[in-house]
Amino acid sequence: MITDLRGRDLITTQDWSVEELETLLAVAKHLKLQRAMGEPHPLLRDKVLTMLFFFSSTRTRASFEAGMAQLGGHAMFMESQTTQIAHGDTAKEIGDILGRYTAGLAIRNVDWGVGNKYITEVAKAARVPVLNMQCDRYHPFQALADLLTIMEKKGDPRQLTLDISYAHASSYQKPISVAQSLLLLATRFGMNVRLARPPEFALEEEVMRQAGENTRVAGGTLDVVETFAEGLGGADVVYAKSWGALTTSSADESADIGRRYTDWMVDAAQLAKADPAAIYMHPLPADRNLEVSDEVIDGPQSVVYDQAENRLHVQKAAMALTM
Repeated sequence: MITDLRGRDLITTQDWSVEELETLLAVAKHLKLQRAMGEPHPLLRDKVLTMLFFFSSTRTRASFEAGMAQLGGHAMFMESQTTQIAHGDTAKEIGDILGRYTAGLAIRNVDWGVGNKYITEVAKAARVPVLNMQCDRYHPFQALADLLTIMEKKGDPRQLTLDISYAHASSYQKPISVAQSLLLLATRFGMNVRLARPPEFALEEEVMRQAGENTRVAGGTLDVVETFAEGLGGADVVYAKSWGALTTSSADESADIGRRYTDWMVDAAQLAKADPAAIYMHPLPADRNLEVSDEVIDGPQSVVYDQAENRLHVQKAAMALTM
């Protein structure tokens, strides 16, 4: 267990060692138990977290804000269009100045080609930890909540088979960050990962390279398949959601590509191809009856609400450890 993570940024889980990530997950479990027992844990009393949003949010804002309050501190909400960012404040200025006001900065910017670069520039300028609430490339806290949920429901993640699959949705330009962060984290923990996606929905080459190296170090396997059924076969965990095609920046062309794969949806017949005890996961919000049928997402194998709750606990752990 690594006991000193003060001041550390968390922009991608790749920047933390497995032992450091295991520490975060252990603290998340501890804080979750404390909350269940009604035990106060004001570890960040009188501290303030800046939450800077470039895009709207439900679970992310609510879980960070509630988590900071439960830790005894305050989360200050800021929206880019109602600040001087809209009139020229740079990433360096935001990092340097807000880092002098508060004990941590959390940022959500999923604008493709911009978000990760912006958060990284803020982190270089800030004297306090910077937490990535989601960017165009990574969504580390969603992946950590997913892994905690897998551990709770299925035990040791090593050697479990995880199906990370593209799914059809109404929007054809959703971020790839959830799939990429989950892929990177699962391969760090020795899972047998199948990435199921049509050829147009490949993930970033650098992320695939990192995932391959993770697999070499941790064990497990990484297979890329191009049919929906191949990903599902015998899987212990089914995680199917939509993301955008990197082959085009055109909304119209993206829609044309996406319409070729309307049968990439998890319904009861498709879920039956997985292990009988498989769990179904989705980060929400889901496009019901496009990505997943009502009977699956509302069914007994679905753990989507446990995933959503675990966002709170892993984020509290990260804030407590770094701030």
